[in-house]
Amino acid sequence: MTQEVTQVIAPVVTPVVQALAQADFSGVAQLFSDAGFTVALPAPGMLQVVKPGAGRASVAVSVGVHGDETGPIEVLAHLLDALSRDASALAVDLLVCVGNVDAIRAGKRFIDADLNRMFRPVRGSLAQAAESARADEMIAATKAFFEGAGPVRWHLDLHTAIRPSVYPTFAIVPDLVADDAKAQLIAWLGQAAIGAIIMNPQSAGTYSYYSAEHFGAAASTVELGRVGTLGQNDLSLFDDVSRALDGLLRGLPAQPVKAQPHVFKVAQEIIKHSDEFRMAFDRSTQNFTSLPQHAVIASDGDHVYTVRHAEELVVFPNPDVRVGLRAGLMVVRTS
Repeated sequence: MTQEVTQVIAPVVTPVVQALAQADFSGVAQLFSDAGFTVALPAPGMLQVVKPGAGRASVAVSVGVHGDETGPIEVLAHLLDALSRDASALAVDLLVCVGNVDAIRAGKRFIDADLNRMFRPVRGSLAQAAESARADEMIAATKAFFEGAGPVRWHLDLHTAIRPSVYPTFAIVPDLVADDAKAQLIAWLGQAAIGAIIMNPQSAGTYSYYSAEHFGAAASTVELGRVGTLGQNDLSLFDDVSRALDGLLRGLPAQPVKAQPHVFKVAQEIIKHSDEFRMAFDRSTQNFTSLPQHAVIASDGDHVYTVRHAEELVVFPNPDVRVGLRAGLMVVRTS
């Protein structure tokens, strides 16, 4: 009788990826410095590369705000490594942020609480979390980067989603971004083959919304597929966004839009007010699942959330968030 043996394939984490995941910028920082850029490490996990007096666009790129969202870490690691070896091609002032470094090292989403809910003036019960101090470091470095910047300011916060999605890639864009900058950002998202865009009218304490609100950046949270293990991501799934990001940083001519993203607006936020909060669907529900008018979304004690429009689609449903935080978005399509 032959016993079948299952081979376990260990993750292959290249030195380039390992360095970025550990917030080690020493190699790329030296190459940019040698090429004549002013290089700074304003906080752990943050790299600033600028050319003073050049009047360039200012672009912030963040990854790893959730420690288990590893695909964008790998993409940015390879892109930054290649760019540093051709440093003169960098056409923008650049801020790179590796968000929750401790959670990345631990292979966890966060240590104490969700870092992407910390970018708010009042943190309440979140104030004592390890991520609160990390958010303060990120805010200070981001403020220093954008305060001396010119009018063209971008922030792309790259994520992957916990749940599967009807649109495997999608983005959330703060509605307060200025119209011209918003149009350029949406065009770039189309070049990156992003399938859907949600225009968000209010902050849930996210990093990208903070950059838009306080520094006037054309900012977006960009969801690029599913959570994966560092070293085991299929990087071919990120080809479109990698090319688009590389082109942005090198100042290359805009590429044709792969497909016009569908645009949605937020119809309502689902806030968890108590431990009695229950969602009306299970954990297999995909992002952008459609619900008909009057359908129950969630209950929270005596309060029941229901669909108000003829159709609403659920995004980021998560009943496990802390009390007081957003447990989901309901969106409607506008184009």
